[in-house]
Amino acid sequence: MASTLDEAGTAPITDPSPRTERGRLKADRRAAILRAAATLFAERGYAGVTIEDLGAAVGVSGPAVYRHFPGKAAVLAAILQGASLSLLDGAERVIDAAQDPEAALRSLIRFHVDFALAEADVIIVQDRELEQLDPGARHEVRTLQRRYVEHWVDTLHRLRPDRAETELRVRAHAAFGLLNSTPHSARIPGRRPAEGTVRGILEEMAWSSLMS
Repeated sequence: MASTLDEAGTAPITDPSPRTERGRLKADRRAAILRAAATLFAERGYAGVTIEDLGAAVGVSGPAVYRHFPGKAAVLAAILQGASLSLLDGAERVIDAAQDPEAALRSLIRFHVDFALAEADVIIVQDRELEQLDPGARHEVRTLQRRYVEHWVDTLHRLRPDRAETELRVRAHAAFGLLNSTPHSARIPGRRPAEGTVRGILEEMAWSSLMS
């Protein structure tokens, strides 16, 4: 599900598919700004990036960014809310498609590994800059994140009904810590193994940490 912001620049709302060429181009430019912003925020920190920097990264002037977002804070909110929505929607899809709890958990792990490998910059921004959001946007992100965690806990509970939910929740958060560490290792030049190797290691370790 694509997401955008309401007029206040906080709450995520559905972004309908553009119906015209102009609408498609506008959506493409908006997406490009978000991708560039995630990279710049990860590299320099939120405070170290200006609207002019965001515009330059996608080949427009700084003021042109305001055609898509009311300000830099709204860009950060869109990145983090969009990521949280994508995770939640993805978790619900893979659980619905799974034939049994074990398949559901393995699918959740694969899905999160896919996200971690594809969205390294977003994960770094999430770790460092969540507190930069205004209270409304931060509450929205945290609510989406809690719903995502509960899908993991519910799936684990179906596999391990003998374990307390508090323990399963700790295990889920520990698995996220493992999987989300990938972006940090990816930024060490010459130290990162092939993606296939990383994927296999992460999936195996996550499964073991959750089910041991």
